[in-house]
Amino acid sequence: MAILGLAPSTAPITPAHFDIEKVIRPNILALHPYRCARDDYQEGILLDANENALGHSIPRSSNQIQQELSSTLDTNLNRYPDPSHDGIKSRIASLRSLPGKDHVFLGVGSDEVIDLLMRICVVPVNEKILITPPTYGMYSICAQVNDIGIVRCNLELGGSEGEGGEHGRFSLLIDNIKAAILADPSIKLIFLCSPGNPTGTLISLTAIKAILDYEPFKGIVVVDEAYIDFAGEGTSAVSLIKDYANICVMQTLSKSFGLAAIRLGIALAQPPLIQVLTNTKAPYNISTPSAQLALAALSKEAVQNMRLKCQTLVESRKQLQKSLESLSALGVGDIIGGNDANFLMVPILNKETRLPDNARANAVYTELAENKGVVVRFRGKEAGCYGCLRITVGTAEENGTLIRQLQSALNDY
Repeated sequence: MAILGLAPSTAPITPAHFDIEKVIRPNILALHPYRCARDDYQEGILLDANENALGHSIPRSSNQIQQELSSTLDTNLNRYPDPSHDGIKSRIASLRSLPGKDHVFLGVGSDEVIDLLMRICVVPVNEKILITPPTYGMYSICAQVNDIGIVRCNLELGGSEGEGGEHGRFSLLIDNIKAAILADPSIKLIFLCSPGNPTGTLISLTAIKAILDYEPFKGIVVVDEAYIDFAGEGTSAVSLIKDYANICVMQTLSKSFGLAAIRLGIALAQPPLIQVLTNTKAPYNISTPSAQLALAALSKEAVQNMRLKCQTLVESRKQLQKSLESLSALGVGDIIGGNDANFLMVPILNKETRLPDNARANAVYTELAENKGVVVRFRGKEAGCYGCLRITVGTAEENGTLIRQLQSALNDY
């Protein structure tokens, strides 16, 4: 079996008795790696990775914060970092109204948390996770790396009951999940993305509680809340932690905090699970420079700035939706999903049938990226997203350029 991503070679291998493909586990050789946005395009107006277009919220005018950050080079960078980062954990616990730092775990992005949860909870080969497509691709990638099975229960893919909410498009089909649990008791983790990627749709707390309370399920419900700060007050599953030992909520500083570059992910849960994660993680997983930036981003002034930027992006999201609706005659369909994150899911329609069209959507995506300097994300291969582009909300200037270039591309294709 060839190694994916490596060009074939006829060069002799030494020593002759060695064959790396017989050393690597078969599930790893078969792995199709996660393709992130920067694998495709790295230049232009980047509206493809759901980053915070307004940037981070660390205030430049605060003397205290500037003194803390300017001292980075004066710290002992030759020494390993603090293994626990209790100051960061305490600020996160306060921000999310949790009792204390013993409810908080820090990882190298949410991806480390996903991987650790699978490694500590799911026995390879024998046990499984459940995911709800369309959803974040790393759940499947981590499962394959860890050689564990995947059960898929699609979200509601039709829009007959509206967009989002309890029963609309991309809502949770609770009865289907319960049936899957009864049929397969080897399911140990259920991953729910809320607001979803690529759906941009909240999963209601009522639906989450229905799974938490379902007695036949003996595992953990993992709620991925990377985009929760764009969704409004009272929507986070963190409020359930005090009453449910079987929930783990993941968050991040990559989206609302505008700090994707420092790769800091968060797990929030009751202390027993947090302690097991802590016992299992690699030593010194969070670097000193990343920790200093995270601490600054969690200061009161920075958190206030973050919330203001989230409000600005939510307003920009509404305006961008109106602008996209103005292109209806050119084949831009109605936005799908609940619009609870910092991006929109936009169907591109066939000119004749006025139905979502994957070929046209992909052509428009390629034209925008390669000839018009605007990069969005083609999501037409995901369940329920046929013919769709996912567009991150940018700055006002970026959104204006997007609309002009999209109009041009639609006229060409």
